[in-house]
Amino acid sequence: MSDPVEVEQMSETKPRKMALPTSLDKDAIREAYEDVRSNLSDHEWAVFKFDGLKIVCSAKGQGFEEFCSEFHDDERAFGYIRIQMGDEMSKRSKFLFLTWIGPEVGVMQRAKMSTDKSIIKDVINNFAVELQVETSVDLDLEMFKAHLNKAGGANYGTGVREL
Repeated sequence: MSDPVEVEQMSETKPRKMALPTSLDKDAIREAYEDVRSNLSDHEWAVFKFDGLKIVCSAKGQGFEEFCSEFHDDERAFGYIRIQMGDEMSKRSKFLFLTWIGPEVGVMQRAKMSTDKSIIKDVINNFAVELQVETSVDLDLEMFKAHLNKAGGANYGTGVREL
């Protein structure tokens, strides 16, 4: 039988599991971010997902439905989208940063999102609204526009007064 001191020493040398830090593909993320921000680009959005422990740009594109189709129930992701706002008197682009945590994502991965979000926000740092969404029902263009209107201040309407 082993001596209790030996057993205690053996357990001290056993390696502990440590959470590995998340990293970024900074160049690809910055390129996608600047592409979405550019008025010369057709890309309206970019989605960033986890490839192991690294956040990468997984897709860029046009159209809100295509943007929404990038988010799945069993994954975590970030989205950056340009939405045309305004009325017939004034049009302007507004930007929204989205954190997606699908309903099937585990507790530990959910908890890690706040740290991971702070890492990606070192690159993606210019947006009017930031939202966290956890179900596909919440991927709603009208809700996004309402948040952007609220954050935008002046919303003048049609410019025509009814007498």
